[in-house]
Amino acid sequence: MKYLARILIIVLFYSCNGRQVTDESAETTEADNILELSDTQLASFTLSSTMVQEKKITQTLKLNGKIEVPPQNLVSVSSALGGYVKSTKLLPGIFFKKGERIAELEDNQFIQLQQDYLIVKNQMENAESEYLRQRDLNQSKASSDKVYLQAKADYHTLLINRQALAQKLKLIHINPDQLTVHNIKQTISIYAPFDGFVSQVFVNTGKYVSPSEVLFELVNPSDLHLNLKVFEKDWDKMKIGQQLTAYTNSDPTKTYAGQVILIGKNISTDRAVDVRIRLNGGGTALIPGMYMNADVVIPESTAHALPEESVVDFEGGKYVFEIIDNHKFKMRAVQCGEQGDGWISITNSAELDKKKIAEQGAYTLLMALKNKGEE
Repeated sequence: MKYLARILIIVLFYSCNGRQVTDESAETTEADNILELSDTQLASFTLSSTMVQEKKITQTLKLNGKIEVPPQNLVSVSSALGGYVKSTKLLPGIFFKKGERIAELEDNQFIQLQQDYLIVKNQMENAESEYLRQRDLNQSKASSDKVYLQAKADYHTLLINRQALAQKLKLIHINPDQLTVHNIKQTISIYAPFDGFVSQVFVNTGKYVSPSEVLFELVNPSDLHLNLKVFEKDWDKMKIGQQLTAYTNSDPTKTYAGQVILIGKNISTDRAVDVRIRLNGGGTALIPGMYMNADVVIPESTAHALPEESVVDFEGGKYVFEIIDNHKFKMRAVQCGEQGDGWISITNSAELDKKKIAEQGAYTLLMALKNKGEE
């Protein structure tokens, strides 16, 4: 019995001692967040107070991204028929106008195609005359059906050939209606399909290019898009049609209006969503790959908030200073939400209800509390 009693006493001793250490630790932590200042110290800086208030906050999201070209505005130029590059003056970055000649190709097959078309066209005149003659004879029973049908078939075969050859000529920018025996040429021209600039050049003078080979990559800058990265926490704040202002790092004073046209449905590994913006009036000042910033104004919402100046950052957290009395202050952790118009919403505002909070001078109180901890 004496042995059991001795063990019980030891257990009770350590239990009480552990509770005492815990209580002392809690008191120490609480004391670390308390700051007391003398009249002299208070006179060295300006201190004002505020309280949690219900405010309408208009938030502005600061986003960034880069200029991208939509697929329909990035054009790969090739030739319908293969040939040797006779001339081109294009270089990456060069601007061109719609309809401007950007390259010339030459090949014997261009001559052959024009020759075939003119021969068929010439044969058509005789075939049409023979077809019409046999039709009249057949109607008067002066010609057999067999002869008439053969003349009709010959005529329509040539008509098909002529039409097919005419379309091939149009593919290489030769007008079949203007082609004669006197203007057959061995070169064809490739023309710019729009106003824009050259992104890449894949050919040089003298190189043979096949019909499937890309000669140039051209960019139409009339409809460039800005692809913004929006973090997951702000994704639901973006809406189709939402207006924004974008600007480059090199010239923030030059702004471009834009609107949201597409919101991505996938979250990347960095927890961001792609939001595509159509910019107005970018023109040639913006080029693909250029990084830009954007300000998106979120419609106002009502929240319990404090002035931004009253909230300070400390060791990765957000804090405010409660004014306990004229000389005593307590640092309290807060959870912050939306921020804008000089106010920041406090999600745990119930803990600060009707409490006086330091506004002007909050950062000075933080410095004083840090110095106290280092003493």
